[in-house]
Amino acid sequence: MILLNASFIIAYYVRFDVLIDIPDHRYINLLLMCNLLWLLATYFSETYQFNRISYSVYRQSLNLVRACIIHVSCILMLLYFTRQGEIYSRKQVLFTYSFFVFSAFVSRVVILYSIQLYRRAGYNFRTYAVVGNEKGELASLIDSFHKDRKELGYKKCGDFDISGRNDEIVRLEHFLEQNQPDYVYCCLSDMDDTLIKVVIRVAQRQKTQVRLVPDFRGFIDYLATIEYHDMYPVIQVSTKPFSNRQEETIKRLFDLVFSIVVMVVGFPLFLILMAIVAMSSPGPVFFLQERSGRWGKSFKVIKFRTMHKDADKFGLQHSQGDHDPRITTVGRILRRSRLDELPQFFNVFKGDMSIVGPRPLFKYDVDMLMKEAPHEFKKLLTVKPGITSIGQIKVGYASNVAENVRRLRYDLEYLSKYSMLTDVLLIMQTIQVMLMGRGR
Repeated sequence: MILLNASFIIAYYVRFDVLIDIPDHRYINLLLMCNLLWLLATYFSETYQFNRISYSVYRQSLNLVRACIIHVSCILMLLYFTRQGEIYSRKQVLFTYSFFVFSAFVSRVVILYSIQLYRRAGYNFRTYAVVGNEKGELASLIDSFHKDRKELGYKKCGDFDISGRNDEIVRLEHFLEQNQPDYVYCCLSDMDDTLIKVVIRVAQRQKTQVRLVPDFRGFIDYLATIEYHDMYPVIQVSTKPFSNRQEETIKRLFDLVFSIVVMVVGFPLFLILMAIVAMSSPGPVFFLQERSGRWGKSFKVIKFRTMHKDADKFGLQHSQGDHDPRITTVGRILRRSRLDELPQFFNVFKGDMSIVGPRPLFKYDVDMLMKEAPHEFKKLLTVKPGITSIGQIKVGYASNVAENVRRLRYDLEYLSKYSMLTDVLLIMQTIQVMLMGRGR
């Protein structure tokens, strides 16, 4: 509030170049309305609802921007509906928000780091105790968390490994009464429901906040999240990427836009490559082959032909790399530059494939991987296959079982760290491979 008022007054004197005169009464009315609307904006955007762990520069900046957007929208609506927009200076309003956002951001940074330094020095701390197996891994994780983050200002004051006997409960209550810790962490894996309820009742009597700590270590790799069904928390384990529908929709929109742009902009190149492939050797321009897609559903992948016609009659089930006698001279160039993959953007447009994802595999490769690494391979089937992938960049066309499994391991990395930024970076790396002719 102080910064908002100061910014408004400074902006007024800067805009009108006056230092002594009292601001026009209309601007005073606007300032009063700004104060009232700021209270409402911060209330609805929950700007000041945070705790020690959630108090960060990023989150505070995000909350500040959200509140400012709500605030300026309310001000503009107010001026529009009261038809007083022409009375006030646009520059003054712009200067006000510029000064305010800058000063509010700087003050938050200064306050946060000042508090963190103060807590690291041993002041402004909160105390906690842990109830559970004091030598257990969960209790150790709680202690490690607070030791590694001294800026949060937590100090441990006791451990209790209790089984529910009356003398242990009495000892715990006496400890809480004497030390008055701010929090009691209950390790749920070391306690039954009856004991947890007893500890909660004891903590209520001693005005101590209880924090229940479930053992999520077995679910971390599966990106477990908590959602509430009315008042009941439910742990949702992500057994496949893109469990978030919004995330999957964004990826699909990106694939559509990217594939349409490539097909439209690259249409002249498509025609040139079609003519080159047609003249290089007898046979069709395109190569269609049945591949395994998402959830094992088959589809026909389309590529520029890089091998001689009827190459399957050579008796070689799998690509033998650069020394494969079935590959044409033009085909080797197309493979090295990855230009043979361009028609697959049509597969992306249809929805059979994605721009980035594990490579779509032929039945021969599917059978091979099902024998070598069945669980890992089935995880790859949870997402759409892609034109490019980590495995395709690192390994390329696999010519044997070892390379296939190695490419599989790389593609599994993609499932564990998916993001749009990852997709963009992999596309850029693929373009680099194409320009340098390093495709295999």
